[in-house]
Amino acid sequence: MKICVFGAGAIGGHVAARLALGGAETSVVARGPQLEAIRSRGLTIRAPDGTHTVHPKAGTAAELGPQDAVIVTVKAPALPQAAEAIAPLLKPDTTVAFVMNGIPWWYFDRHGGALEGRRLPAIDPGDAVRRAIGVGRTLGGVVYSACTVTEPGQVLVEHANNRVILGEVDGSDSPRAQAIADYLTRGGISGEVTGQIRREIWMKLMGNLSQGPFTILTRQGMSGTLSDPVVRAAIRRAMGESMAIAAALGQGFEFDLDRRLAASAKIAHKPSILQDLELGRPMEVDALFRVPLELARMAGVETPTLDLSVALATQAARAAGLYGG
Repeated sequence: MKICVFGAGAIGGHVAARLALGGAETSVVARGPQLEAIRSRGLTIRAPDGTHTVHPKAGTAAELGPQDAVIVTVKAPALPQAAEAIAPLLKPDTTVAFVMNGIPWWYFDRHGGALEGRRLPAIDPGDAVRRAIGVGRTLGGVVYSACTVTEPGQVLVEHANNRVILGEVDGSDSPRAQAIADYLTRGGISGEVTGQIRREIWMKLMGNLSQGPFTILTRQGMSGTLSDPVVRAAIRRAMGESMAIAAALGQGFEFDLDRRLAASAKIAHKPSILQDLELGRPMEVDALFRVPLELARMAGVETPTLDLSVALATQAARAAGLYGG
């Protein structure tokens, strides 16, 4: 199976390496020093299960040509540019899995109910992704993997609990998702398929939405941010508000908040959005923060803690010139 990872940063590099280790005919769309390093030396991941070097094809979409599946791992602000560039990778039956953080552009497609088909222009301006790829090709995706690019072509995987979860937009059984998941599992990362991909999105988003703004404000990783009991209590309230939004949208789940906070307090890792701020990269403010609160307003859920933390984080992103929304 020919699978291309579009966006070979930390997460994309890790996913691509696992696909290659699992036996997929893997390629990556990359650029700059990352592209040159992968072409010349291969792609290396340093993980708890060992150091692995693979040699995927690397280049532009036009150089790589049509694929059986594409896994999009770019950050949300880069989606419109990805939509413009992805066409050479697509055959009529090519699957495109969006393995990204935050609320996806397709969230209300094949959703059912009063909000069926509602657009989210902050995520997909001008329907660029919708027109270029379409809902029929699309799989939803969630990834759990704390990774960092330590130098071009080198990805550090910080812990052993790594998962990629895939699912159909309409919740149906998915042989195409299972095929991708099987390659990932054989490659050493847990590939999973779900019929409730929106619920999985909210379970991941709860951490990004509740904790991310506070790490931006403290400029610290999770352990440092949670060391202050006042901040910890505020994050707990934000987590509860995030869960309330999910429940109001029909995606409720149960979670032991104190256990989650205790686990997070032991992790020094900086969330990707804080890494973006420190490295001067465009920040995923809309997908991770502002659009979830837009959904809260649609659902009639009050979110006072999130409203304040997201407003302050948005100001910090604007002040740094990394968010223009």
